[in-house]
Amino acid sequence: MDALRPRLPRTRTGQRRLLRAVVAVCVLALLPSTWLFVTTDDRLRTTAEVPRTDVAVVFGAGLWNREPSPYLAHRLDAAAELYRAGRVEVVLVTGDNSREEYDEPDAMRGYLVRHGVPDGRIVSDYAGFDTWDSCVRARKIFGVEKAVLISQDFHIRRAVALCRAAGVTSYGVGVDEPHDATWYYGGAREVLAAGKAALDAVFRPDPRFLGPRETGVDRALADG
Repeated sequence: MDALRPRLPRTRTGQRRLLRAVVAVCVLALLPSTWLFVTTDDRLRTTAEVPRTDVAVVFGAGLWNREPSPYLAHRLDAAAELYRAGRVEVVLVTGDNSREEYDEPDAMRGYLVRHGVPDGRIVSDYAGFDTWDSCVRARKIFGVEKAVLISQDFHIRRAVALCRAAGVTSYGVGVDEPHDATWYYGGAREVLAAGKAALDAVFRPDPRFLGPRETGVDRALADG
């Protein structure tokens, strides 16, 4: 068993080299998160401050018994508030519908309608499997060039940075939440997700599903 235990350097030179290596790894791991903070700091607003924009984009955040999870409901509440205040005209709901029994966009649509957003002002993206896919599809499939993005505060910076990389100029509204176990889990997950976000922004891969151009946003704006 002793042979399997990692051996620490015994000399001071070896220990200093190990310490430098550990510090270097930590710095590299935090670089993507630093990039997110630096590049998005001037793009975050509250619902009361965000400039008037035609389109709001709400990212999926899970369902409970086929209804929006509490975190997703809070995102949708912010979108409904912006619509009622006349700050947005159309809400693009983007989420996962990869299997028949799981349909985030339709659950999001139903919630918004119950909270005062007309059905004709809601457009559904059924292939928003992750943040990068949602941003790319918003630009390439739905033709969105400017938008207000709505998510939780720990995720909104990544959404803004990725949508910028995908060609969508945006402001982000970060919904605040109690700092419970879910919030801490989401924040910790973002440290890892920031690395993937940096790679997506650099290499700009195609989403899992692209498909033909859709005119739902254009029609909803024209009808308004």
